[in-house]
Amino acid sequence: MALVMSTEEIEQSQDLSDVVQRFCRYVQVDSQSDPLNAQDVPSNPQEFDMAHLLAHELRQLGADDVEVDAHSYVTATLPASEDAKNLPALALIAHMDSSPDAPAAGIKPQIITYTGGNLDIGMNRGHRIYVDPENVPDLEKFKGQQIVTADGTTLLSADDKAGMAEIMALVARIAADPTLPHPTLKIAFVPDEEIGHGAELLDLESFGASWGYTVDGEALGELNYECFNAADVAIDIEGTVVHPGIAKDKMVNALTIWREFDRMVPQDERPEHTEGYEGYFHCYRMKGKPDFCHVNYLIRDFDADNFEARKQLLHDAVATINEKYGYEVMAIRIKEDYRNMAEKLHGMEFLIDEVVAADKANGVEPQVIPCRGGTDGAQLTFRGLPCPNIGTGGYECHSRREFIPVPSLEKNVDVLQDLVARFAKPHTVQE
Repeated sequence: MALVMSTEEIEQSQDLSDVVQRFCRYVQVDSQSDPLNAQDVPSNPQEFDMAHLLAHELRQLGADDVEVDAHSYVTATLPASEDAKNLPALALIAHMDSSPDAPAAGIKPQIITYTGGNLDIGMNRGHRIYVDPENVPDLEKFKGQQIVTADGTTLLSADDKAGMAEIMALVARIAADPTLPHPTLKIAFVPDEEIGHGAELLDLESFGASWGYTVDGEALGELNYECFNAADVAIDIEGTVVHPGIAKDKMVNALTIWREFDRMVPQDERPEHTEGYEGYFHCYRMKGKPDFCHVNYLIRDFDADNFEARKQLLHDAVATINEKYGYEVMAIRIKEDYRNMAEKLHGMEFLIDEVVAADKANGVEPQVIPCRGGTDGAQLTFRGLPCPNIGTGGYECHSRREFIPVPSLEKNVDVLQDLVARFAKPHTVQE
């Protein structure tokens, strides 16, 4: 039978490593972003609680220029080691918000010693929450290891509090031994990545980094320098309602029109049917009644031309329905969220090569794969801060099944230490 360390036992333990203690402490701070309040940054005032805790810890560790701004962005500086003071500054970035895709209030971390088979996490509304190795083949590799999960009622928020904990554990190592080789390090923890804001308001000029990494991926060794082109689609449908008994040739049911529209969106190009470099359309929210319906879709594609074609397909579908009904029964708005950062990384392949080398030096198998999700790095890269994305070691993000092995948390701190040491020497951007 698996051994389980409860939240209370974790808090009392003297045997857990620094990064594990930090991670379990951070996930207990409620900081879920709120897509229904996306006009404000942060979208949830509780994100300030996380920001102030991080700032407090950074100050305790002796970091310079520690600030929490009006939007809950946390920034700090670690001075370079002696031989790297004249080299460009390197950024390390993670996001503090938890996904709104699953409950994230009152997270109770537990540490399970995994013995094989299903990873049983807990119960939720009478249903057992578990991870099946048939769905997550990597799970069997962790047999005999300790794994951090929530209790089944919430997600874990390894996305991206694992990234925060790993960066902070590296800061602690350097604070304890400033002779560890590293350039000037610029640290940033940002809000609302999960709802498309992320590093949008980070002042890059004052931040002062030349390049950097987000620590916000999944499996240990994962590296992403390609990502989707991404857009959010908002559609309003205006119906006409009369009593159903006298509705013939009078009623225009907004819900029916939405179903008609959704059938015009390719059914095999949905998230549940795509992988790798395949793009998709994703209806992620629908709220309405016969008189009015509001719908949101995501558009994702790695190829810029295909991305534009997907946007045009939705515009054309709306136009077709409006023509059929003879008036503007549907209105569509498309907002671009981020672009494929690979477009802007030409000549800076060393950013990829150094991560691969750091992984190999620490016994980690590199996995250079396209990112089928958003990272702050995509937005930052297009704003002028080249920023590939590094995995944290976590799995099954945005769900109650989320987990991260303890050795992966710990190993990733070693990888980050090795990585920053590699930037304590000059790098040249190729034209």
